[in-house]
Amino acid sequence: MKQQIPVYLFVGQLESGKTTFIQETMEDPQFDSGDKTLLVVCEEGEEEYAPERFAFGGVHVAQIEDKSELTRENLEMLEEKSGCGRVIIEYNGMWLYQDLMDAMPDNWVVYQCLATADGSTIKTYAGDNAMRALLLDKLRISELLVVNRAEKVNDDESRQLIHKLVRQASRRCDIAYEFADGSVAYDDIPDPLPFDVNAPVIEIPDEFFGVWYMDCMDDPQKYDGKTVKFLAQVCQTSRAGKDAFVPGRFAMTCCVQDIQFVGFPCKYPAYKTLEQRSWITLTAKVRVKYHPIYKGQMPDSAGPVLTALEVAPAEAPVDDVVTFS
Repeated sequence: MKQQIPVYLFVGQLESGKTTFIQETMEDPQFDSGDKTLLVVCEEGEEEYAPERFAFGGVHVAQIEDKSELTRENLEMLEEKSGCGRVIIEYNGMWLYQDLMDAMPDNWVVYQCLATADGSTIKTYAGDNAMRALLLDKLRISELLVVNRAEKVNDDESRQLIHKLVRQASRRCDIAYEFADGSVAYDDIPDPLPFDVNAPVIEIPDEFFGVWYMDCMDDPQKYDGKTVKFLAQVCQTSRAGKDAFVPGRFAMTCCVQDIQFVGFPCKYPAYKTLEQRSWITLTAKVRVKYHPIYKGQMPDSAGPVLTALEVAPAEAPVDDVVTFS
């Protein structure tokens, strides 16, 4: 089995500061792991890299100019050519995260994902459905969003808008505002959950399934060993595994075009008795464990796996689509 290679992923729109961020990171001697580094650049902006200023040698820079070049074979070739022990990727803001996951070699593991945004354009992008969807696609897997040129969004209304934008994608992504003088301010807007995670049975209100789903994906250990009860739609799929189905809901991130079904694999010996797309009220125990459905999404492919305790028929809600905020 090939040795796992950690991937440091930098995402964000063109001219949002990714190149500068990576250049400064590579100039820091503390980032020297002693491994050869493969730097994969997936878009060409105004800023260019200055390898002579990197704090360490052994860096192989590779350019991927077209999405057709983003293939497993090409990335494996770059790995072999560079002899790398780690990978840094400056990802194209117009390409979906899943495109990268589909192309990544099996031994490449995303270790950290950081997003950048330009304070002078982020509100414009947030107001455009297509650009907003691309932003949310990247924020969903990011640990931190760095908003540079923060002077442009240094007011309560802008900060609230950005906070809500990020929370539509993730509850674990922190937000940092970087100003021209080098100072940094962090988002401290609270995010109370609309249900009691310490209750003997955590009852999820119908309209907040999306919030619970996101919180459970972001911090699964919070729910490990706990019992939850929620309204769900039945999805019969082989991806759920043996004697299992996926209870979930259709959720909308920003517009009708991006509605998707989200849920968790659930063990239930009588799963075949459940009609596809039927509505149920499910009471289940949550355990965090390995499941193939989480490959590429969760560390060690481990995530929430439910075991049904009680399954009861239910009526469809007035609004069958939920949101993540």
